[in-house]
Amino acid sequence: MREDKNSKTSQNQDEKVQLQKKPWFWPAVYAGGALMLAGILLGYNSLVSKVEEAPLPEVAEVDSGPVVETNARTENMKYPFKEANLNKIQVSQEFYDVEANAESREKALMVFNQTFTTSSGISLSMNGEEFEVLAALSGKVKQVKLDAFTGNKIVIEHANGKETQYSSVKDIAVKEGDEVTQGQALGKATDNEWNQAAGIHLHFEVLENGKYINPKKLLGF
Repeated sequence: MREDKNSKTSQNQDEKVQLQKKPWFWPAVYAGGALMLAGILLGYNSLVSKVEEAPLPEVAEVDSGPVVETNARTENMKYPFKEANLNKIQVSQEFYDVEANAESREKALMVFNQTFTTSSGISLSMNGEEFEVLAALSGKVKQVKLDAFTGNKIVIEHANGKETQYSSVKDIAVKEGDEVTQGQALGKATDNEWNQAAGIHLHFEVLENGKYINPKKLLGF
């Protein structure tokens, strides 16, 4: 029995060797392997295509709220007159500050018909000469008030919560609703009956969030 089994094994090995010697054997093996590899790749590509075609979950749109425009740059306040005249300009009347010394408070008092009132701005003069009044900041003209007695007045509101007021002005070159740029000519300084002691001058006031502040804190006098 053992000899028969060995004989069959030897016969099978001989047949396998003879088969491998056939000229078509190895090409057939390679072709079969190539077909198997192609089948694997085809199945993988089909699987990937199905994954890519699967619908994406819907993403809820998030409301970012209203778009708020902001200024690209922030302006620093400039003098309400040509800077070339800085050496000629005098502060003839100070801003009334309750915390200032007695001399400064006295210079901030305005008198009319023996009645004293406090100054909510500063009065600027140039040796009794007229000078051009300029916008200290860019903004929108809120009011133009014509009053020869107290002096014509221009009010400009600004995006940063400030408001500037220019009183005792003639030859006004702007009107209510106008957009003005920093340094734009508004008119010329003049005199008025109410504050005759100041002569030709510009009364310049600055408000921040509705409260009068000393313009000298923002300007280099």
